[in-house]
Amino acid sequence: MAATDTIGARWTRLMNRVQARRASWARPATAFVSSPEPRTIGSFARGRQLCAGNFLFAGHLVQDPDARIWDVQSPDHAFGAELHGFAWLDDLAAVGDLPARQTAQAWVWDWIDRYGNGHGSGWTPDLTGRRLIRWINHALFLLRGQDKPTSDLFYRSLGQQTLFLGRRCEATQPGLPRFEALTGLIYAGLALEGMQGNVGPASVALSRECDTRISGDGLLPTRNPEELLEVFTLLSWAAAALSEAGRSPGDSHWLAIERIAPTLRTLRHADGALARFHGGGRGLEGRLDNALANSGVKGRAPDGLAMGYARLSTGRTSVIIDASPPPQGAASSNAHASTLAFELTSGRRPLIVNCGSGETFGADWRRAGRATPSHSTLVIAAESSARLGPPGPQEEWLVGGARNVPVQLSRASDGLRFEGGHDGYLTCFGLMHARTIEMTFDGRGIAGEDMMLALEDADKHRFDKALDATRLAGLKFQIHFHLHPEADAELDMGGQAVSVALRSGEIWVFRHDARAQITLEPSVYLEKGRLKPRATKQIVLSGHVMEYATRIRWSLAKAQDTPVSIRDLANGATSASDQD
Repeated sequence: MAATDTIGARWTRLMNRVQARRASWARPATAFVSSPEPRTIGSFARGRQLCAGNFLFAGHLVQDPDARIWDVQSPDHAFGAELHGFAWLDDLAAVGDLPARQTAQAWVWDWIDRYGNGHGSGWTPDLTGRRLIRWINHALFLLRGQDKPTSDLFYRSLGQQTLFLGRRCEATQPGLPRFEALTGLIYAGLALEGMQGNVGPASVALSRECDTRISGDGLLPTRNPEELLEVFTLLSWAAAALSEAGRSPGDSHWLAIERIAPTLRTLRHADGALARFHGGGRGLEGRLDNALANSGVKGRAPDGLAMGYARLSTGRTSVIIDASPPPQGAASSNAHASTLAFELTSGRRPLIVNCGSGETFGADWRRAGRATPSHSTLVIAAESSARLGPPGPQEEWLVGGARNVPVQLSRASDGLRFEGGHDGYLTCFGLMHARTIEMTFDGRGIAGEDMMLALEDADKHRFDKALDATRLAGLKFQIHFHLHPEADAELDMGGQAVSVALRSGEIWVFRHDARAQITLEPSVYLEKGRLKPRATKQIVLSGHVMEYATRIRWSLAKAQDTPVSIRDLANGATSASDQD
């Protein structure tokens, strides 16, 4: 990391500590102006696990039934951040019984005793905003049965954190952290006695952040669907809180909500989950549909791309394709080399997936998850279509990725068609990757074609040079189709096809045109909230590029005896909170 970055980070931490200590000396806020309404959604299963002393955060499990949450030794910074953000309070409130409430009360007041004086890693603007939202949302749950001195401690701490946030909210990182800080400040300003002066400036700052970070088509620079959902949820919460208090959100605030909602509908698979691209996961179960419903925005994105993604959806089947260049610069710090990768979901069952973000499983898994082979797309010579930067401040940024990504969406004779290409392999090998995906109107069949093309004379010269380096053995290619862990696959038809059975009872059959070798190989499914990657399989088509144009055709279709409509009553995908 550069010295200036280090100095800036140290200065930010120092000012956070100074302002946290100043806030802790104040004696503000003794009551709520109005009774807050809970808006967050928790997990009953995770709440039960917390009550049992199983602390699963940021990919780490600490089991200690006798420990309070603040006695747990944090394995890393991410674990500690999840503790101090208090999103786990949603899970205890979802359980809602007496033991869960007593646990929540003990842990909240223990935090006040230990850290309320301005100490600890939780005094950052984004974590403070996240924490204030949870404390205010669940105030009635927390204050039930408490005496006046204990309640006063709670109100005082809320006020102190609000004072800190008012002084430091715009010093946090732009993007999601700043949205969290500003939403928390609006919540607290509206709810707490004597804090109303924070609402106007925070609302103006939130509108300004919307103008800066959200483009006209609901686009975040990171192109992370789950991050977009988090931002959308925060904006919806803030708008609802302002409206209920008789205040009007800024025009930019409303416009951002109206832009994001149609984009999220495009990024929503048939099972209600988000497409997993550029560091994002599927999202908490029900979170996306709840956020869309609460927003009141009914529109859908116009035909074309939404935040750089294309969607084909007919019948009970959805296909979502990364159809734009990867993010650039600082926005690419969590981005993936996934251009032209796709995911496919049938009804409630994911079928073709990307491996996902390995961030919670350590640096090696994080890097592996970002590489092109971890996505359902074509790979040439085991190289990613975009690469991580050299060691230094920009080490985690993507460099050299696709910049020209022509795309066309149209109607085929019996369905929908996507056509796209990218130049991510042009510099190294002189080859463009072109991909066509067609879906029948009933959603029962997918036909695909992947081409590797050297078009211009300069490209052909570059290809010839790369081919010579292999001693004319050819450039090896692989087309990956990663399967969801709950999809049961096996080779069929003498090894020339793969049958994939879903828990719904559907059978899908993968075939190809025999111009490549087909294999069924191990893969992993990287899922947030688990202790380790889930084992799964992938279909791989492999061969060698010897000419200026190489074409591979493949198809994925429901078996003929699979009913048109299946009543899918089997249990859904295993909860991400289950421990492996």
